[in-house]
Amino acid sequence: VSGAAGPISSLSKLQSLNGLFAIYKKQGPTSADVLNKFKDTLLREAGVQYPNSRKRKKQYLKLGHGGTLDSAASGVLVVGIGNGTKMLSTMLTGSKKYVAVGELGKATDTLDATGTVIMEKVFEHITRLDMEEKLKAFTGDIMQVPPLFSALKKDGQRLSVLLKKGHQVEAKPARPVTVHSLTLQEFKPPLFTLDIECGGGFYVRSLVDDLGKALSSCAHVKELVRTKQGQFTLQDHVLHEEQWTLQSVVGALQPCPEEDQRTDSPRSPQNAT
Repeated sequence: VSGAAGPISSLSKLQSLNGLFAIYKKQGPTSADVLNKFKDTLLREAGVQYPNSRKRKKQYLKLGHGGTLDSAASGVLVVGIGNGTKMLSTMLTGSKKYVAVGELGKATDTLDATGTVIMEKVFEHITRLDMEEKLKAFTGDIMQVPPLFSALKKDGQRLSVLLKKGHQVEAKPARPVTVHSLTLQEFKPPLFTLDIECGGGFYVRSLVDDLGKALSSCAHVKELVRTKQGQFTLQDHVLHEEQWTLQSVVGALQPCPEEDQRTDSPRSPQNAT
């Protein structure tokens, strides 16, 4: 750590923060990569001469994120700092909004544009009305099978990692999820745009894949943006990379309720790093 009083005081200020805020995750890196880069940026500003190991980083600063966004997706990533990491489990189960661009006629192994095309089918028979009619079946409380390529784990390893290593992976069983609203914003075949508001554990990729099948064709997600999670919106709340500073975090922070700061949670959230 730098010997100057400034960096030390900014590090102690950073370590004293407790609460939630949101950062922008761009397309490409994983959610964990983005959180690590954010942590590196803040610690560097605070004058920490940088330790490489994750364990050392954790000693300096406790951060976690409230729900993984796929590598290919962008948008709102909610971050907990200090005791705010204990509030992240409510973010995982809370309401989220997405804008998804789907492409008809092609299915991929990952259900999004990062994967390999494994099937092609005609889609010219599908009308806007057909799609709007089918969307009704995917609204409300529904059962959904999570994608094979996902952050879900088997024997402690992510399914996506196991698949990339060539292991056989069985599909997870269908599970109940909630879709609060689902609207077709644009229909320009083969592309279509959906506005989605859903609860925790929901996969937009599975929805688009299932929708393609329901329309006697196939489909995958071409672009995905999370526009809202809990009270945090893409438009009003996210800190973009150029705003990753102590001052911006202090300005954006939604502090923990007093009682959360006094009591110790029995376990830290699954996404704390």
